[in-house]
Amino acid sequence: MREMGRRSEAADNPFKAMPPDEGARGDAPVAAALIGTWARPTILVERVGQRDVVTAACPQALDLGLRPGMAAAHARALVAELDVRDAEPKNDRGVLDRLALHAVGHWTPTASVAGADGLWLDLTGTTHLFGGEQRFCRRLLRFLHRLGFTATIAIAGSPGAAHALARYGGERVTILPPGTETQAIADLPLAALRLEPDALASAARFGLERVADLYPIARGPLARRLGMKTVTRLDQARGLVAEPIVPVMPFEVPRVERRLLEPIGTAETLTQVIGDLVDDLVCVLQARGLGLRAAVLTCVRVDGVEQRIGLGAAKATREAKHLKRMLAMRVERIEPDLGIEVMSLSAPRVEDLMPVSLGAGLAEPRVPDLAPLVDQLTVRAGDGALFRIGAQESDVPERATLRAAALACPAGWPKWKRPARLLRRPELLSSVVALLPDHPPRRFVWRGQPYRVVAGDGPERIHGEWWRTEREMWAVRDYFRVEVEGGERFWLFRRGDGVEGSTGDLSWYMHGLFG
Repeated sequence: MREMGRRSEAADNPFKAMPPDEGARGDAPVAAALIGTWARPTILVERVGQRDVVTAACPQALDLGLRPGMAAAHARALVAELDVRDAEPKNDRGVLDRLALHAVGHWTPTASVAGADGLWLDLTGTTHLFGGEQRFCRRLLRFLHRLGFTATIAIAGSPGAAHALARYGGERVTILPPGTETQAIADLPLAALRLEPDALASAARFGLERVADLYPIARGPLARRLGMKTVTRLDQARGLVAEPIVPVMPFEVPRVERRLLEPIGTAETLTQVIGDLVDDLVCVLQARGLGLRAAVLTCVRVDGVEQRIGLGAAKATREAKHLKRMLAMRVERIEPDLGIEVMSLSAPRVEDLMPVSLGAGLAEPRVPDLAPLVDQLTVRAGDGALFRIGAQESDVPERATLRAAALACPAGWPKWKRPARLLRRPELLSSVVALLPDHPPRRFVWRGQPYRVVAGDGPERIHGEWWRTEREMWAVRDYFRVEVEGGERFWLFRRGDGVEGSTGDLSWYMHGLFG
């Protein structure tokens, strides 16, 4: 074996002979080579007034007693070998903004930056897409870990409670049952309520340290001692007062607005203001190189009630005349009541729209644009009234078609002749007389009326899609095109090949009509 160049002994691991990395000891285990990110206690400071204030501290500095909000001179006096660096709040905000935009695109449509070191995510109706709240939290922690961040997550019924538990709860993941916010935040410090420094100092003078200390105090005395904002923060954390989350937007929605000197209510004045709004919006879209695919007209009445009217376009457009015509067709849906004082027009869905060349010569024939016609018919008949039929890959006829957009160009139609109209479901035929296995029927009864076949063509054999259901494993359909005495032409099929009983029960069905 040695002469043939083969050895039966176990070979040494080739990585054992590799020299260690530069600066590492050869006898140290691999795990020992992973040192901490901070070689020395590190803090970030920011200039506030006439002094430098600590804004963040690494875990080593926190263990030594350094805290955000402490004076930088005091921190240097407590720790000798302290690495002091300037804070970069603008860069930190940029990172949080990018994380919020990523959340809008991948996790939830409503996300916002919470303070200088956190995010708010509205998870209503979205966690089931990730397997539940617990699995979503684990997935989020792994994502942040890959980016080099550590995080704590709290899910609660109010943003204030989630903010408090994430920063002062002490758990890496906290999922709070609905309606238990008051009990959950009771033992947290008052700083968890996002109170002002003056309010925290006043609370310390009165001996108030925990959130639960504020519960028995009446609202009037509490507002006089700690300020009305303290009462609001307490109610927001307990879920008694709504705290809206202003979401970040992936892009600035084109929007124009007109505030009227006097309320209006007639169709003529509404149409005139709508025309002015469309002209303004077209200018904004043209400056940004965009085309409108959806528009929302918002009318605010004198009594504060908002009315919204939406419309869509078959393709991106910024043609003012076309937009005015479509909005004018929906003016009758506006109920002005006592009058409308504010009107705005926005385009929540846009697409890039570059200028189109008209051609070298005016004599060249231009293809008519069907988009304005489709938009006007859609306004009159409804959004789902106009569509085209497209083809998709399937041998079963009722699965081979799908609805496509009105301006789509379907392709991939089969070469076999198909009827112009298929029935919603194949209908069973009775009293069928046919010669098996490859001949069309001679007579049949459909919907109570007898028919006599004078000509037929087929069969066209179609097998079932065995990968879908076990029932279609051996299923066979034989399709025939037949013409009856009255001139009608039908498309019908027989279940089974006429030889093997496992392929079908030899029943006949009507499936489509020609002409």
